[in-house]
Amino acid sequence: MPVWLIPIVYTVVSIVCGLVLPRLENAYAVSLDLGVSAAAVLAALSAISSGMMALTGIVLSIAFVMLQFSAITYSPRFASRFARDPVLFHALGIFFATFTYALATTLWVDRAGGMGVPTLSAIGAVVLLFASLLVFGLLMRRLGDLQITNTLRFIGDQGREVIRQTIDAGVARAAAVAGATPAEPVVQLLRHQGPPRYVQAYDMPALVALARRADGVIDMEAAVGDMLLDGSVVLRVLGGTGGIQEAELRRAVRLGSDRTFEQDPKYPLRLLVDVAIKALSPAINDPTTAVQALDQIEDLLRRLARQPLDIGRVADGDGSLHLAFPSPNWSDYLSLTFDEIRVFGTTSVQVLRRLRSALLGLEDLLGGDARGEEVRRYLVHIDSAIERSAFDEQDRNAARQEDPQGLGLTR
Repeated sequence: MPVWLIPIVYTVVSIVCGLVLPRLENAYAVSLDLGVSAAAVLAALSAISSGMMALTGIVLSIAFVMLQFSAITYSPRFASRFARDPVLFHALGIFFATFTYALATTLWVDRAGGMGVPTLSAIGAVVLLFASLLVFGLLMRRLGDLQITNTLRFIGDQGREVIRQTIDAGVARAAAVAGATPAEPVVQLLRHQGPPRYVQAYDMPALVALARRADGVIDMEAAVGDMLLDGSVVLRVLGGTGGIQEAELRRAVRLGSDRTFEQDPKYPLRLLVDVAIKALSPAINDPTTAVQALDQIEDLLRRLARQPLDIGRVADGDGSLHLAFPSPNWSDYLSLTFDEIRVFGTTSVQVLRRLRSALLGLEDLLGGDARGEEVRRYLVHIDSAIERSAFDEQDRNAARQEDPQGLGLTR
C-alpha cells in the first residue's frame, strides 16, 4: 500500500468507529457511569479534537524540516528516506484518527437531550490521545536519525545488505553458467516508451523464464541505476524463436522515478560520496564529515574487493545461459568512490591523509593481484595531486602520511 494511503485509512476507520460505537453502546445499554456531566465530556472531547489538529500541524512542520535538512545537508537523493518513512505516515494517521474520532463522538454526547454520555466511547478518545502523545515522543526520537553518524551508518548498513544480497547471490548464479554471452543475432529489441525512468530492479526469474520459453538469451542493455529516456534500448533478445510479448518483458524490468538500494551496490556508495563532497564544499567546509563518509566507503570497498564482480550472467536449471546484464567492475567502484572526493578534497590535508589510508588498506588486503595494482596506480595519482597542490612542502609531507582518523595519529 502506498504510504500516503496510511493516514486516509486511519481517518476512515476512526470516523466509522466514532459513529458506530456510541450507537452500539446506546443500543445495548452498555454504559459506565463515572459521574461526569455531559458538558464536561463535551468540553474534553472538543479540547482533544482541537488540540490534536494543532499537534498535527506541528508534526507536518517537523516532517518538512527533516526533508529540508536531509536534502540540504546530505543529499537530495537521501531526502526520500524521510519522505517515504512509514513511521511518519503512521504517526500522522494516529493523529488524524484521534481528532476525527473525538469529533464524531461529540455528536452522541447528550444526543436529543436524553441519551446521556457515551462513556466507553469517550474513554476511547482519551486512549487515542495518550497513544498520540506516545507516538509523538517516538517521532521526536526519530530526529536522532538526522545526526551525521546515524545517517552514514544507515547508508553503510544498506550498502552491506545489498552487497550481501546482490554480489553473493550473483557469484553463485554466475558460477553455474556455462560460457559467456553468445554472439547470436538480435531477433527482438525492446525500447523504452514514456517519460524518463530509472531502472530499479530486474525480475530475474521472470526474465529467465521468458528467455527459456523463446530458447534464446535476453541481453540487458540498461543496467540497474541507469536512466531510460524515450527510445532508449532496454534489452535485446538474442537467438531463439523470439516473439516474446513486450508487455511481459516490460513487467520484468521495474522502473521508477528514483534509484533504490535494491540490486544496486553503487547507490549507497553514490550517497556516501554525495555526503562527502557536499561536506567539502566551501559553503559547508566540514572535512571531518568527509572522513567519516570515507570510513563507510572503505568498509564497503573491502567487502567488494575479494568478491568476483562479473556477476551479470544468469542460467536456468540445466546451466544454459538465458540472461546477461551489465555489472560494474573494480575500476568502476574505485572511480565512483574516490574520483570526486580526490578532486574536491585536494585542499584538505585531513581528507588526503584519510584517502591514502583507505587506499593503502585496500592494497594490503588485495596483495599483488590485478585489483591491487589498480589501487597502487590510484595511490600514485593521489600522490601526484598532492605534489601539484598549493600546499607548501611541510603540508605536502603531512598530506602524504596515511591516517585512518584524517588528523589523528602519525603512523
